[in-house]
Amino acid sequence: MTMSLVLPPLYAIMDAALLRISELAFFQMLVDAGVTLIQYRHKQASPREYFHTSLELANFSRPRGIRFVVNDRPDIAWLVGAGGVHVGQEDLAVEQARRIVGNDCWVGVSTHTEEQFCSAATTSADYIAVGPIFPTTTKERPDPVVGVEFVRRMRPLTAKPIVAIGGITLERAEAVWRAGADSVAVAADLLQAADPARRARQYLELAASVFPQTH
Repeated sequence: MTMSLVLPPLYAIMDAALLRISELAFFQMLVDAGVTLIQYRHKQASPREYFHTSLELANFSRPRGIRFVVNDRPDIAWLVGAGGVHVGQEDLAVEQARRIVGNDCWVGVSTHTEEQFCSAATTSADYIAVGPIFPTTTKERPDPVVGVEFVRRMRPLTAKPIVAIGGITLERAEAVWRAGADSVAVAADLLQAADPARRARQYLELAASVFPQTH
């Protein structure tokens, strides 16, 4: 856990519901494209299945210097030695997750309102996700869209990194970064692309022009 955390500009969300190939094959594709921060989400998996797939991905990522994040489950993140866990408003609280995973594992938290954001800013969360920035298709019951302006308003309220999520596309990413997001979390625009590796590289190339010295 660190207050000076620097996130990569692209945070890939690997949602099992959208995958057309195996988790490991897609994970490797992203890594080969240069992605260094990847979250695994599988809402329908049994605990056993989620554990075994997360273990496989954690073991693959560790020697390659990839930060692998488990969605929702601090216990599984700790068991597999993941680099992070991401919790939502209905999951364990940040400090409860921190007690499970320890200080060397990142803890990220989703927020959808200014009140939630300000509350998260007082916790040990390593980064705060805000959204949905745009309408999203990857959640069954999405929260109300907050828009790019929400990122701009939240930016002065914390020194913690901000991750923007929800409906992010290559065409929208620059505006979100320039509004103050340190990173954009992308699911559908990567997973449903004809060439996901090429799309990931396009994000990274665009980010290099927006953050020429910091990323």
